[in-house]
Amino acid sequence: MKNTKYVFVTGGVTSSLGKGIIAASLAKLLQERGYSVTIQKLDPYINIDPGTLNPYEHGECYVTDDGAETDLDLGHYERFLNIPTSQANNVTTGRIYQSVINKERKGEFLGKTVQVIPHITDEIKHRIQILGETGDFDIVITEIGGTVGDIESLPYVESVRQLLWEKGEENAIVIHLTLVPYLAAAGELKTKPTQHSVKMLMQSGVSPDILVCRTEHEISDDIKRKLALFCNVKKEDVIQSIDAETIYDVPNLMFEEGLDQVVLNKLKLSSEKLPKLIEWNNFVRKHKNPTSEIEIGLIGKYVELHDSYKSITEAFIHAGSSNETKVKVRWIHSESLTPKNVEKKLKGLHGILVAPGFGDRGIEGKIKAVRYARENNIPFFGICLGMQMAVIEFARNVLDLENASSTEMNKSTKYPVIDLMEDQQDVTQKGGTMRLGAWDCTLQKDSKAYEAYGTEFISERHRHRYEFNNTFLAQIEAAGMKATGTNPKTGLVEIVEIPSHPWFVGVQYHPEYKSTVLNPHPLFVSFIKAALTYAKH
Repeated sequence: MKNTKYVFVTGGVTSSLGKGIIAASLAKLLQERGYSVTIQKLDPYINIDPGTLNPYEHGECYVTDDGAETDLDLGHYERFLNIPTSQANNVTTGRIYQSVINKERKGEFLGKTVQVIPHITDEIKHRIQILGETGDFDIVITEIGGTVGDIESLPYVESVRQLLWEKGEENAIVIHLTLVPYLAAAGELKTKPTQHSVKMLMQSGVSPDILVCRTEHEISDDIKRKLALFCNVKKEDVIQSIDAETIYDVPNLMFEEGLDQVVLNKLKLSSEKLPKLIEWNNFVRKHKNPTSEIEIGLIGKYVELHDSYKSITEAFIHAGSSNETKVKVRWIHSESLTPKNVEKKLKGLHGILVAPGFGDRGIEGKIKAVRYARENNIPFFGICLGMQMAVIEFARNVLDLENASSTEMNKSTKYPVIDLMEDQQDVTQKGGTMRLGAWDCTLQKDSKAYEAYGTEFISERHRHRYEFNNTFLAQIEAAGMKATGTNPKTGLVEIVEIPSHPWFVGVQYHPEYKSTVLNPHPLFVSFIKAALTYAKH
């Protein structure tokens, strides 16, 4: 069995410094050096998973092949590393406590008093090491959510302290990401917040091995020396992380700063093979030097927080780069669309994407956007709820099925063209009970989907309770909307298209979850290509 090495990434001073991007960039560099690497995220909140969280609270909920509803950082991990994550890559406090309480109820602790130490910390350590013990990984990078000093993070930091002691300094290290703010009034960078943050971490018994300092201005050698002295690290272990033009520049910036080299030195691993990042930099070059520009309308109901659609906007970047095109996103709140303003709000777009979501808020606006795209021959892409809205719009305006709807929005609709899945009928609990994870789909050969994928059999990730109602299939197909992708076992309609339209595709699954830098999703690539063609008219 491999002697797996562990790297912990903690954060200080403020949240949203980009621990996930630093972890993913380091992992990318180590992967390029020939090591097998994975990343996991420990989230201190008490929800079992982010599946029941409002997107405004926490951004999008990312779904893995094995059906885990996880933090959006796992999307970054997959996009950077091009390898799938799983249930084991995201752990929450809720899951930790639930597991410990279940064991206590079964009597597994033999009458002992159940406490944070050792029972909760043992469970955390077990979860941290699962990937090292069961996966074939040389290095496991563990990102700890939140900020050092948060009450919620304390058991995690304590677990890291214990693991550092158990594993020894050559097998486990800590990278502390912190902020070095620039005070315009004083005209200088300030190290005090970082000093305080490191001091707080050390009070928990953990000393950082490497400091990564987020900054808007270059950090001088003098400041690096000062940080090294006050934070008890070597000067070469102070790494600058200056604001980047795009997140995809960060691996190159971290390589220039020598982050991967410092990590390998500390873990006593060979570092002869240098990262080349050839394909990666080819993507970055095309992304930064587009030959065309298009504008896509993203119609959603959480558009105020762009992180709610993180995987979609990143998939646009991947597909844009592969078409050497800059994709500008026009964010349109579906609740703001009315019969009077729909033309004005959607005018000039080269493509329209109707985004996923739940509930009845803003759905009439989504239906109006679908109609506008369909009637004006604008490339249209509907994802999950977006696909369902396309079916409803078609049923209402082409088949004249008045007030056709989904039973999610209208339980008593006369024409339930979208209905609750059979296996969901008796489900009362919300968390983790949807149709989740990877499911197979068979494509029809004369379809846009087949043209994009280039294969008849695909597997895509799902997150939904409602589905296309096959009772209406013959009627809808006779009117010109075709089911071009179906689940081979259940007959569930996965993809609908309108063949008479230049590019009109709705999918029940979430293709955005599988788009990566090195493998842009074929449907997004095809959609952007269609939008480009439309723009040239």
